[in-house]
Amino acid sequence: MPRGRVTVFPNWCKGCNLCIEFCPTQVLALGDDGRVIVAHPEKCTGCRWCELHCPDFAIFVTNIEEDEQ
Repeated sequence: MPRGRVTVFPNWCKGCNLCIEFCPTQVLALGDDGRVIVAHPEKCTGCRWCELHCPDFAIFVTNIEEDEQ
């Protein structure tokens, strides 16, 4: 299965929760400060749904190559 690495820029995130609600593998969660955190990075498949739909461009996803896993 493909893997991805999610990076969240907390200072750009307004906490709209779109990424949390629609992540198919539940990688993201709401942090104590009301912003998104990467709670389960090992579950990311690199689908980029969060990156493509973030209204604040606060999420970036990169693919993890097999030799990096």
